[in-house]
Amino acid sequence: MKTLLMLVSVAGLALAGCKKSDTTSSTTPAGDTATTAATVGTIPEVAAAAGSFTTLLAAVGAADLGATLSGPGPFTVFAPTDEAFAKIPKADLDALLADKAKLTAVLTYHVVAGKVMAKDVAGMTSATTVQGGALAIDTSAGVKVGGATVITADVEASNGVIHVIDTVLLPPM
Repeated sequence: MKTLLMLVSVAGLALAGCKKSDTTSSTTPAGDTATTAATVGTIPEVAAAAGSFTTLLAAVGAADLGATLSGPGPFTVFAPTDEAFAKIPKADLDALLADKAKLTAVLTYHVVAGKVMAKDVAGMTSATTVQGGALAIDTSAGVKVGGATVITADVEASNGVIHVIDTVLLPPM
């Protein structure tokens, strides 16, 4: 519990220090609304500005992946919202946040090397993650990646793209 509270507090301080940029909305080919920053930051900066990725950003900090995801990339991140993390039982989430190796494996399972936009996903059946696992892609009814539904696609960052998902992806372990 203390670990989770400390991580959320650190994330809150990090978010408070981030400058929010002006945003505009556009519509993706799938009809989803995507937010594109006028002055686009890195993936962690764009996620922080969105305000719905507090738990993800705390986990990224706990796994020491912030510098990597702020690097040149490009990366495609399937980013679970705070609501997605809330689906995980608290004891399981606390255990995950306390186990850096497992946390790193889970987080890197959400990242694909390169910039994969929504239009590119239409022709794919799977994507290899930075963790090494493969995410199944299903476009028969919307877009599902590894069983999670993409709820917002093509949120651009200076070093890649974020696709917002409704479920935390767990690699086979």
